[in-house]
Amino acid sequence: MTAFLTFATIHILGMMSPGPDMAIVTRNALKYNRRIALFTTLGIVLGLMVHVSYSLLGLSVIIKQSILLFNLVKYLGAAYLIYIGLKSLRAKPQPLHEIQAQVGKAARAQTITSGAALRMGFLCNVLNPKATLFLFSLFTQVMAPNTPLLIQSLYGFFILGTALMWFGALALLFSHADIKQRFAKIQHHIERAFGAILIALGLKVALKE
Repeated sequence: MTAFLTFATIHILGMMSPGPDMAIVTRNALKYNRRIALFTTLGIVLGLMVHVSYSLLGLSVIIKQSILLFNLVKYLGAAYLIYIGLKSLRAKPQPLHEIQAQVGKAARAQTITSGAALRMGFLCNVLNPKATLFLFSLFTQVMAPNTPLLIQSLYGFFILGTALMWFGALALLFSHADIKQRFAKIQHHIERAFGAILIALGLKVALKE
C-alpha cells in the first residue's frame, strides 16, 4: 500500500502539472468544442497505453539482466522527478492580455473532425520523450524482481484510468472560456506547489534503500 500511494502521488502530480497533453486538451476545448476536446483526451490515453506497455516490458528485461543497471535507472528516474519539480518552481503567471487573446481566437475558430482530434492527442503524447522518461522513472519506484505481472498491469490500468478522468475533466471544464481566464490567473501558483512536492518525492526515492 505504501508503494502504491507513492506511485499514485507521483503519477497524479506529474499528470496534473502543465505540459503538452494539458496544453493540447485545453487548446482544443477552447478553440473548438467539447466533443473535439474529449476525442483529444482519448488520443492521449491511447498514446499513454503505448508508453505504459514498453516501459513495463523494458523494465522487466532490465531487472532480469542486472539489478545494478535497474538501480541506475531508478536513480536517473529520481533525478528526472527533481528536474521537472525545479522547472515547475520557476513557473511564471501568464499576462492577462495573452489569456484574452487565446479566448478571442477560440470564438473565431472552425471545428475539425473527431478523427483529427484523436490523432492530434495521440501524436502529442506518443511522440513526447518526456512522457517516456516520466513513466520509466515512475515504474522504477514500484517494480521489483518479484513483482507479479498482475500487479504491474494494475499499475498500468491505474495510469490510463486516472489520465482519462483528469484530461476528460479538463475537456469539460475548459469548454467554457470564462473558466480558462479564471484558472490561468492562478495556474503558476498551482504549478509551483506541484513542483515542490515532486522534488520532495524525488529526494525520497533517491535516498530510499
